[in-house]
Amino acid sequence: MEAIIVIGLLFGLALLRVPIAISLAVSSIIGLYLVDFSLNTVIQKMFTGVNSTTLMAIPGFVFAGLIMAKGGISKYLIECIRSWVGHTKGGLSIVTVVTCMIFAAISGSSPATAAAIGAIMIPMMVKAGYDKKYSMGLVAAAGTLGILIPPSIPLILYGSVSEQSTGRLFSAGILPGILLGFALIVYAVIVAYRKGYGGLEKVPFNKRLKPTVKAVWGLIMPIVILGSIYTGVVTPTEASFLAALYALIISIFIYRELNWVTFKEILTESINTTSMIFLIIAAALVLGMFLTTEQIPQAFASWVSDSGFNKWTFLLIVSILFFVLGMFLEPTAIILITLPILLPIISVLEIDVIHFAIIMVVNMELGMITPPVGLNLFVVSGISGEKVENVIKGVVPFFAIFIIVLVLIILFPQISLFLT
Repeated sequence: MEAIIVIGLLFGLALLRVPIAISLAVSSIIGLYLVDFSLNTVIQKMFTGVNSTTLMAIPGFVFAGLIMAKGGISKYLIECIRSWVGHTKGGLSIVTVVTCMIFAAISGSSPATAAAIGAIMIPMMVKAGYDKKYSMGLVAAAGTLGILIPPSIPLILYGSVSEQSTGRLFSAGILPGILLGFALIVYAVIVAYRKGYGGLEKVPFNKRLKPTVKAVWGLIMPIVILGSIYTGVVTPTEASFLAALYALIISIFIYRELNWVTFKEILTESINTTSMIFLIIAAALVLGMFLTTEQIPQAFASWVSDSGFNKWTFLLIVSILFFVLGMFLEPTAIILITLPILLPIISVLEIDVIHFAIIMVVNMELGMITPPVGLNLFVVSGISGEKVENVIKGVVPFFAIFIIVLVLIILFPQISLFLT
């Protein structure tokens, strides 16, 4: 009975547009009160839960992503890739996806990727004759790569909750991220040929050198950051601040596009974003206390086991669940609410925990572009000045791409596990 009250309160408050962190905390504390749990330990649990070395990677990657977006790195990456493929059929679509993939390999955030690349690419594509709805849909879809290609904030959280190696989770996201990026490029080229979307004027070979040299600092950034993690030189947490320092040095001393005013804006936005994420984490830990007290994860695992579900049925049901939750909640909240319940079932069904992480994140990518609360929809709407409804119309054709890639990842676990 108490569980029904907590779930009802949580979704009721969320539908009333109460911030998800507040919804989680209020509903969970009421649930703990109803089961006569000592509330004296709640604040202590919230504090100790966020006092984690692993979670400290989040502010580092958020900060690095914002510096890239506003310090010139993303702009020069776009100019470089455009000089090489911008003249081909659908070339600007390719530029958009490839740049999103590179930006994703540093920022760890989908909204940040969509905002940084979309602000430049949407006007450029429209000017070149691309349909605006299609352009917005492509940016929203490609922007979701920010949470799949490592580093990834959701994968950091997944590792923290499931006690899995963040490095292994990052390795697992590489091939699925490349696969999804390739699928988006193939679709973009097909659309370009069908609708006659041409490219820009071809840049002579000798004039491609300057933008390439200019962008080399951004191009090698993912290699420096991810290479330092996989070679064991630094931990993912240390790498996040290495990325921020690297981006800061390049933006100030080489590109010289970061002034004090912009830096203050970056700091403010970083603090706001990080505070939101950590508040959700702290509130979700209180929900975890309630779930543990009521032994809901164990009861749910027993029910699945007794029902005779095989892993394929379970993964289908879970994918539908994530799709529905993604319509209303952000990835951080989904992981922290559902993963403690699902982990015992994953163990019972002998599903690889690392593989399940990628399945979960790809589902969340779909949620990022699914109304009514898909974050990337609102980000693209904001930077383009268009209504959210128009962004949704542009992004709908990309749903099929995500579903096909998701099915491939589920059926062929080695796509995720090969590099781990």
